[in-house]
Amino acid sequence: MAEETDLPHDSGPAGGWGSMQGMARILGESHASPMVLRSLRRQNKPKGVMCGSCAWPKPANYSAFEFCENGAKATMWELTSARCTPEFWADDAHTVTRLREWNDHDLELTGRLTHPLRYDAATDRYQAVSWDEAFAAIGASLQALPKESAVFYASGHAGLEASYLYALLARAYGNNNLPQSSNMCHETTSVGLTKVIGSPVGTIVWEDLEKTDAFFFFGQNPGTNSPRFLHPLKDLKDRGGKIVTFNPVIEQGLVSFVDPQNPLAMLTGKETIISDQYHQLKAGGDVAAILGMCKYVVEADDKAKAEGKAEVIDHAFIKQHTTGCEEFIQSCRDADWAEIERESGLTEAALREAAAVYIAAEKVIGVYGMGLTQHTHGALNIAMLVNLLLLRGNIGKPGAGCCPVRGHSNVQGQRTVGIAEKTKLVPLDKLKALFGFDPPTEDGMNIVAAVQGLFEGKVKAFVSLGGNLLRAVPDQKRMETAWSAQELTVMISTKLNRSHLFPGKNAFILPCLGRFEADEQATGNQTITTEDSFSMISASIGDRPPPSDALKSELAIVTGIAKATVPARAELKWDEWTADYGLVRDLIEFTYPDDFRDYNARMYDAGGFYRGNGAHERIWKTPEGKAVFTTPGQLNSLGFKDAPGRYRLITMRSNDQFNTTIYGYSDRLRGLEGSRDILLMCPEDIDEAGLRDGQMLTLVTDVDDGQDRRLGGLKLTAYKLPRGTIAGYYPECNVLVPIGHHDELSQTPASKSVPVRIEAG
Repeated sequence: MAEETDLPHDSGPAGGWGSMQGMARILGESHASPMVLRSLRRQNKPKGVMCGSCAWPKPANYSAFEFCENGAKATMWELTSARCTPEFWADDAHTVTRLREWNDHDLELTGRLTHPLRYDAATDRYQAVSWDEAFAAIGASLQALPKESAVFYASGHAGLEASYLYALLARAYGNNNLPQSSNMCHETTSVGLTKVIGSPVGTIVWEDLEKTDAFFFFGQNPGTNSPRFLHPLKDLKDRGGKIVTFNPVIEQGLVSFVDPQNPLAMLTGKETIISDQYHQLKAGGDVAAILGMCKYVVEADDKAKAEGKAEVIDHAFIKQHTTGCEEFIQSCRDADWAEIERESGLTEAALREAAAVYIAAEKVIGVYGMGLTQHTHGALNIAMLVNLLLLRGNIGKPGAGCCPVRGHSNVQGQRTVGIAEKTKLVPLDKLKALFGFDPPTEDGMNIVAAVQGLFEGKVKAFVSLGGNLLRAVPDQKRMETAWSAQELTVMISTKLNRSHLFPGKNAFILPCLGRFEADEQATGNQTITTEDSFSMISASIGDRPPPSDALKSELAIVTGIAKATVPARAELKWDEWTADYGLVRDLIEFTYPDDFRDYNARMYDAGGFYRGNGAHERIWKTPEGKAVFTTPGQLNSLGFKDAPGRYRLITMRSNDQFNTTIYGYSDRLRGLEGSRDILLMCPEDIDEAGLRDGQMLTLVTDVDDGQDRRLGGLKLTAYKLPRGTIAGYYPECNVLVPIGHHDELSQTPASKSVPVRIEAG
């Protein structure tokens, strides 16, 4: 058995020179122009460009370099000097079928797409087409199809203006089939938080980060996914605060950090220890872990009352603002420590130690990512975290609250302005008043329904506003066949990706401007806006020359499709809106007046302007009119039971990755280099299964639904993980995730706990 010290894991801190070297490597490989440094200086600042990577907020008091390693990589990747021109397809090695043999990384290295393309089945290649021809053909195809068979997907990147018009296009066409990338990551947040606090998004603002006494992390990795978060974490530790982390995988960003913007720290290597406690719980064990902490809080409160001491639980807050607390508290008293230990994989002593930090902190922020949302009972995970916060009034007071960390730069904002399949989320009456037609009132398809519709042949057309959907969704192998059987596929993209390589009968790639490029329209260079994880709206304006004169903005592509597809109406002023994005912001303000008051006037505010959040003010927009305690019906978030030979697979991202974009093959913060075809497993499980470190293995999904899902060629790598939990990379492991394996309430794929078995070879 491998000794723990022999296991791959970077013992060095996040940030520091490793971060600088990582950025320098991508700068060279992406062939980005030296002018990229000027673009980085403008990033996340007023009158600058909002980062195209994650949705971490932009502070009003910004630093000289307001970007992180992952944000810099995304910028360099977009601003490459490489070009994928129509001549690329003349090479005999560049047929669509041959390109399927390429990996994701090499496809993107071909560079920025420069011209609209249409697939030609006779030559198995894409060919250049004019914008007018493309729009006309797309419009004709959509008009010929049953309205319910077309899907309008958005990746979470496009600005609020293009997103609003995209949703309008779908509804003017005749459906609400508007799935979005949040369906695959934080839809559990939208559904779960709404149920218990009446807000679909997190409750904190930037000032809360500066006032909190403690962070409790669950299933979120700031070192890779949102490195700018490391600065508020360091600030908390500098002022004596505490950080407690729960995660099956040791993530270096939550272990230690060297601030790359601090010259003294860079010279001396002085690191900040981030987590005071780091608890490696089982995948799916968060319910039990949080219940154990709540049980300790209840026991401490009961003891304080008996001894006539100050209450531990905030009973005044609970009486005024919550419901269901008595039943939940009794369930905590009744919970058995042995069961909690078994389901969480943590000891009673460890959970008591964590809960003691919670009790000692006056103001606590609960932070989470997809480690909570992507389970079959992910909404229960979120409800349990809310339970913990509510016990001591840690929602709706300064320095406290619930903090889900979103991955895509505008994924939250797109939902805010109408990209939603649920009609209850959209003011259809306002749309009717503005545009003079009756919007469809039947709910549309989310991602799960759309994929199932593809499998059944009911979905016949997909328009994708960004993204690489074929690679991002579960059941990839089945998707490849179903995707190419469609009548129409339209991809609005900046670079080649795998979704382009399974074209429908009519298939188009429509290349768009990137966020850093000037968007010149009839009234000049246009500004777009985005919403971050703290509900702040910020303006973004590019200034770089486009890679090609043939590119159009995302908004102009949306309006081009709309003009060719939906019946003309005087109220649908597609050309005017394309000429002046400020007019679109006026429409958004009329449609959502409470959120976007004085929109055009406030969009350049430093740090953005706040659109508000009722739960932040302790206004609970639930049916009960109060925050709701949830009594758990089970002690894990799984939809399956453990069995001999069955493991819980976590899919994860590397340090050289943003969603499906693979920058390279270095996962330095986990000590893994050179390959993504690996399977991580603890040494004890390796020995018990009769396997050996370095052995080649195949994973097989352990779900009895008639489908054979397997992924071979994985190199077994001993790694420090909890017993029964194994890990591999996303999106490669998506082939193992059944489309029906999802959260019960939100239907978010349960990619953090996939039941699998292991086969040799």
